[in-house]
Amino acid sequence: MRFFLGLLAAAALAAQTQEQHGKRVVDEALAALGGERFLAMADRVEAGRAYSFYREALSGLSRTTISTRYLRRPEPPVAGKLAVRERQSFGDNEDRGAVLFTDGQGYEITFRGARPLAKETLERYRESTLHNFLYILRQRLGEPGLIFESRGSELREGQRVEVVDITDADNRVVTVYFHALTKLPVRQVFYRRDPKTRERIEEVTIFSKYRDVGGVQWPFVIQRERNGEKIFEMYSETVRVNQGLTDELFLLPADMKILKPLR
Repeated sequence: MRFFLGLLAAAALAAQTQEQHGKRVVDEALAALGGERFLAMADRVEAGRAYSFYREALSGLSRTTISTRYLRRPEPPVAGKLAVRERQSFGDNEDRGAVLFTDGQGYEITFRGARPLAKETLERYRESTLHNFLYILRQRLGEPGLIFESRGSELREGQRVEVVDITDADNRVVTVYFHALTKLPVRQVFYRRDPKTRERIEEVTIFSKYRDVGGVQWPFVIQRERNGEKIFEMYSETVRVNQGLTDELFLLPADMKILKPLR
């Protein structure tokens, strides 16, 4: 009996050590990203070139501006609640339209009006955001049930990285890879289920080319892969933080025509 209890105690100690190590790696990443300045980032505007791919072949490119505004989060944060608004604009002066994600809704905006996005698109955006390490760090720290567990270190593409699993109270898991020297996140992986086939889908995001933006380190190149195939790349030419973005940019005008959703 004593031997069994000893094994339980040893297992508990090992698990605690993994969590402590994971929390330390995340704390170091926060410091590398800007610490309090990162946590105080109210909004952000990224402008540059975006590329989309289908089966590894280029399927689209555009001048893109992504405007993000972080909302005041409840204390403690609520699991599964998005506290952010985002507007993706395409072309110069938004002449090619925009996509808006706000308050659990989404719209494609053109000169014809605002068309509600498909439910599947909204859910994919929601899950991608909740799994995004940079969002987790800005909006979800202190959330009840959020734990960090170290998986140790490994070599990836010739560089030593620290690997941490982040799990929330709803059993969402994202695995994040941190550069051993810079402490910055360089890669993350999570899995989701196809809403129709229920097949497991691997979603990978790669962060690189970090630069200082008003005391915040931000990746100027972001690449996304799905099931091993590249689907998106964003090369930012400028990134600005704390621009005083207002609700006007993220809410539909009262007189805007709402179009019927596409079937």
